Amino acid sequence: MITDDARVAGRTAYRWLRPTAVTAALLLLAYGLLRLLDGLDGHRDKDGWAWNLGHTLFLLGVVLFGVLMVGLRGVLRDGSRPRRILADVATAAGLVGVVGFVWVILGDIFGSFADAVDTPDLVLFGGPLLFELGLLTLLTLAATARPRLLPPWAPALVLAGFVAIAVNLDLLPVGAALVLAGLVPFNPPARTGAAR
Repeated sequence: MITDDARVAGRTAYRWLRPTAVTAALLLLAYGLLRLLDGLDGHRDKDGWAWNLGHTLFLLGVVLFGVLMVGLRGVLRDGSRPRRILADVATAAGLVGVVGFVWVILGDIFGSFADAVDTPDLVLFGGPLLFELGLLTLLTLAATARPRLLPPWAPALVLAGFVAIAVNLDLLPVGAALVLAGLVPFNPPARTGAAR
């Protein structure tokens, strides 16, 4: 039988989740700013430094969001059976979305990859959708967990950020700032009764 102290002590191993979440959102914000910078002259240069650096930062951010999803799944394994199943399904969907995003980003960075591997519409549209649904589900579970890992309003901010990005890619910095604001308060519980 797992005691409450053992559950909380197990969660302390996930202290890296907050820096991971914040870094992923900051990388998304940097990508958005570089994208705007790249378009100041009226067009985006797919061979330019801003395009390549921005997309590389985006790639790293998406991978970190995948790491965050796996970590959240680990923290949320302490809940009821339906919550564990939902966390597992959300993680699987989110990671499929991460793979789809990585595929598209690699095609944006490397033209030869895009030419060699045709990107199906399902990957173009389904990947981001699965990514967002998976991450939002996990964040909602984290906001409703006991003890809470996020304030209840945090998933709504992340959703607002995703909606802003979907409405217009030029809103990417605004959307990324909303995602960041939703993830900054992430706080895995500290060990209780332990010396600090």
